[in-house]
Amino acid sequence: MKKCLIIYSSYHHGNTAKLANAMAEASGAEIRTVDRVQDADLDQYEIIGFGSGIAYGKHYDKLTKAMNQFRVQGKDVFVFSTSGTGNINYNAALIDLLKKSGASVIGSFACKGYDTFGPFKLIGGVSKGHPNSDDLAAAKKFIQRMTT
Repeated sequence: MKKCLIIYSSYHHGNTAKLANAMAEASGAEIRTVDRVQDADLDQYEIIGFGSGIAYGKHYDKLTKAMNQFRVQGKDVFVFSTSGTGNINYNAALIDLLKKSGASVIGSFACKGYDTFGPFKLIGGVSKGHPNSDDLAAAKKFIQRMTT
């Protein structure tokens, strides 16, 4: 398997952390939160994954700011996210940013995550129970395709 680093931001319900942990378990990837990634040497990794929850249709700003710290030119990268809808199109803005930075985007993954942000809180949230075991199994298959 290729050496992989997963950088993620997860708060509210820990949805994205569950995905990152499942991916690491399936691939042997190292995982770091955006708060603990400043000293990472990306040159030692063959693949870098960037993931977070989605707010207002895009990845958390905290992840984007962390990604901008690194030179990803020429790197194989992938993007992942969790949201109330699991819409993979939410990954497009981060993918575009990575491509503009010279990275080669080799994959994109999204799934539903329990969401109580904004108006969803009034109705008790959406996508309760997600990511579930099927979502985590799909994340594991995704990372295995990326790293083998």
